[in-house]
Amino acid sequence: MTDVLPKTAPLPRTTLPREQPHAQPQPAPVAPPPGPPPADKPRDLRSRTIDDRASVIGAACGSLALSWLMYTQVLLLSGLTGFLISWYVVFVLIYAAVTAVGNPWPVVKDRVASAMLHAGAALVGLCLVLTVVYTAVRGAPALPHVNFYTKDMSGVPGDAPLDQGGILHAIVGSLIEVAISIAVSLPLGIVTAVYMTEVGGRLSRIVRTMVEAMTAVPDILAGLFVYTTLIVAFNFPKSGFAAGLAISVTMVPIIARAADVVLRVVPGGLREAGLALGASQVQVVFRVVLPTALPGLATALILAVARGIGETAPVLLTSGASTFLNWDPLHYTMNSLPLYIFTAVRSGQPDYITRGFGAAVVLLVLVLVLFAVTRWLARPRVGRR
Repeated sequence: MTDVLPKTAPLPRTTLPREQPHAQPQPAPVAPPPGPPPADKPRDLRSRTIDDRASVIGAACGSLALSWLMYTQVLLLSGLTGFLISWYVVFVLIYAAVTAVGNPWPVVKDRVASAMLHAGAALVGLCLVLTVVYTAVRGAPALPHVNFYTKDMSGVPGDAPLDQGGILHAIVGSLIEVAISIAVSLPLGIVTAVYMTEVGGRLSRIVRTMVEAMTAVPDILAGLFVYTTLIVAFNFPKSGFAAGLAISVTMVPIIARAADVVLRVVPGGLREAGLALGASQVQVVFRVVLPTALPGLATALILAVARGIGETAPVLLTSGASTFLNWDPLHYTMNSLPLYIFTAVRSGQPDYITRGFGAAVVLLVLVLVLFAVTRWLARPRVGRR
């Protein structure tokens, strides 16, 4: 008996991979080392979103309603100034609370500080605008008359109509007195600032202290000083020259202090470069330092002129008021715009008071013109050597 074996399918032929000659095992990939963490970006505190603007508007409206309710209905108080102050305080508190809901503490502090700074700037601007507008409205009836600028008040009473007399003598007197004070105070102030900045030493600290102390000296003391020394001691007559000297006493510390700050800003490398080229210290000061600081020195002069042209007490003590035009600063009294305004406003006569406010408008325009001319003369000369 034969065993019959079942036929099976042949096994598939498998091929083994050929070994590559001289094959090297591939190393496992190594992960790169971790880099430095990303730097923290400062938060942009200046950007304002819709939520920020809505917070300001909502806090303003809510504080207005709450202040009106508490100030007028609950506390039964009155007065516009007190209401505005309470409104602003409540606004800052509500604005800080609303901002703190969705922002971190640094943002809250920034928003509150920004609100306080904007309020201060707005208050200063509002006071300036109200002063200028009030002065212009009160003096508007006198401004259209041509005689107001071309005639003086000699022989014209204060209650005369506005088509008689003018302020020509006061305009000329102010310009002459300011010119004398600039001629005296500008060189002294700049030389003092150069000494404090470029020379230094123990004496310069004493000079700086004296300059800072003289900045706060009342104007009437400057007038008394010139009156007692020049008029009483040396028998010099009251005149525009004496008034100009009294005004220069108030202008010198302002120019010296402002010029000192400006000269300190000039880079020290410019001085070192000038000295390295063989120039002396005097040449470096007059050819490098002062031309570089010229715009700042012009600003110092503008600040001093703005104060000097508005002085009343020194002119009253050293020159006195007059009603006639005087071109000679060494003889006779010489009026000025501030003294004319002071005399007119306190006279109690309506037309004379109107002339005083008109003179105040002219004084504002004169200061603006002097400011523009000074800035134009001190502008940097581009392309010129």
